[in-house]
Amino acid sequence: MDIRQLVQDIAREIMSLSDKPNPQRKAPKLLFIFCDSRAHEAHSDQFILLDNHGIEYDLMFLDGVTSAWIGMSRMESSGAGKTIAVDEYAPAPIELPKDYDGVVIPEIDLDNASRIAAGLKGSVKAEIVFSALLLNKPVWVGKDSPGVKRNDRKTLKVLSLSPGYTKLFQKRLAELEELGITFGPGQDLAGEVVRYFQLLKSDGAGYEADGSSAAAAASRTASTKPDVALITADWVSAQAASLNGLLEVERGTIVSPLAKDLLRDKGIVLHFSDKG
Repeated sequence: MDIRQLVQDIAREIMSLSDKPNPQRKAPKLLFIFCDSRAHEAHSDQFILLDNHGIEYDLMFLDGVTSAWIGMSRMESSGAGKTIAVDEYAPAPIELPKDYDGVVIPEIDLDNASRIAAGLKGSVKAEIVFSALLLNKPVWVGKDSPGVKRNDRKTLKVLSLSPGYTKLFQKRLAELEELGITFGPGQDLAGEVVRYFQLLKSDGAGYEADGSSAAAAASRTASTKPDVALITADWVSAQAASLNGLLEVERGTIVSPLAKDLLRDKGIVLHFSDKG
């Protein structure tokens, strides 16, 4: 066979494939971020739960604040002005959320919580969360985190923050919640994730990470404290006029990132209240 003809046939095949729309991924895919390469062992049951519900996931390990691995790619960095190894195929942290439908961080510390709350980057976790929130991807964080990094606990032989720092840490967590981050028990974040995607699917939204839904919004009745488990952008659009500038929901209610953006745009205050 003429080699030129072969090359032309291959080129045509490649171009025809590139012209075809990419099929929508049926199963959501998550990025889990752990403080070190052994931290994920305590969450093995959560991975079983995700597997049983058809939810895919990748793991990122941050040993100290030194390195991270995604599949075969590796990213490393250290102190100011020094880069240890850069894999040419490794994506930058800020690029990672583009390939996932959500980010899960079972444990967060005061440093990263403060960076994220202030809109700063400079660390792997802060950059990933910053990117995820801008892309309207859901982010789950363990609410029972001690606030002290693992390497700091090992170095200083302490398990918790001082009272002053604890107060500051709780303030930062509240600010993160206002940014749209969802908090839950570190050992049950997979359950929160499963519930989130099940609600999106049952609401007619499929597995779209933005949480928007075109179904059933008009049929929902307006209420200052709605009796729904999922608040979508469509729900906000349908009910905005009757909310009178305030939407009060019970803790545990899922408010999609797009819904939160729409509430802000319309000047509607979102308030989480305790049940009962």
